[in-house]
Amino acid sequence: MPSDHPDNIISRPAVAVLGAGSWGTALAALIARHGHPTVLWGRDVDTLAAIDGRHENPRYLPGIPLPETLRATPDLAVALAGSDLVLVVVPSHAFAETLHQLAPLRPAHAGVAWATKGFEPGSGRFLHEVAAEILPDDVPLAVVTGPSFAKEVAAGLPTALTVHSDAPEFAQQVADALHGPAFRAYTGDDMLGAELGGAMKNVLAVATGVADGMNLGLNARAGLITRGLNEMLRLNAAIGGKAETLMGLAGLGDLVLTCTGDLSRNRSLGLALGRGQSIADAVREIGQVVESLQTAEEVMRQADRHGVELPISSNVRDVLHGSITPAEGLKRLMAREQKPEYPQGLFGD
Repeated sequence: MPSDHPDNIISRPAVAVLGAGSWGTALAALIARHGHPTVLWGRDVDTLAAIDGRHENPRYLPGIPLPETLRATPDLAVALAGSDLVLVVVPSHAFAETLHQLAPLRPAHAGVAWATKGFEPGSGRFLHEVAAEILPDDVPLAVVTGPSFAKEVAAGLPTALTVHSDAPEFAQQVADALHGPAFRAYTGDDMLGAELGGAMKNVLAVATGVADGMNLGLNARAGLITRGLNEMLRLNAAIGGKAETLMGLAGLGDLVLTCTGDLSRNRSLGLALGRGQSIADAVREIGQVVESLQTAEEVMRQADRHGVELPISSNVRDVLHGSITPAEGLKRLMAREQKPEYPQGLFGD
């Protein structure tokens, strides 16, 4: 593993990571350990001071040491100055605002990638559409996605992600910054499918969490994951994404992790609802942004726009709205008519 000594980071591209939550901190630490000059930007002055001084994020990643070379600042201009690559890691509701703020400060040669999952709240637009509207046409864009819990990445446990971009050289630049001894970064060119997978898996994780909270058994969990993947594939086909993207890390990989791993905030929300807790109490206990609360609505907006029926996702939305109970959602799913497992032509056959 590369040393944290400054002599080892002079020749590598400088990276600005925007967003000092658990995922932003974990990615910034990873990139810094790989020898890149790395600056982490956020809004919580006390947390940033702890990262910069004590090399720890006590709010989101307590007890996990961060590299001494990682710098942190609340000043966006300072964070972006001299950067060769910008990585945005803020919640989806703050994505557009963050891009508007960075746009006039971004060095002219620096591309912009993001590890944010979800849609633009209200419009339901994909994040690459938002970025393309805000940033100049010549700025290369990329999405970083896949099965990854921040705590495990920060602790140096093995992880594999994928970077999708319409600009192959930029996808490779981002992947090179992430790739290392305990981290594999793959590349692809399907931003649409990659973003859909990263957003939808949060909704489906609520469903499996609810089922586990209701003690419905492992058969039910496996069925929900598999039929959830079916919903992802069908909506993906309707919007023009590639099926292979969702059969890889951006889809199946992220879906399995989020639906089965108890570090998942969205699964935790489902578990709490399945056990009879209120949404407000569950979110309060989780203590971080739970993307599915907004994403479920946007997934169904996409589905309605393209005429795609998503029974699991629609039931999750209704449960999160409080219009049905988890038990009523289960009854609705089990009462559906029998049908072929896959619609003809889903995989191009």
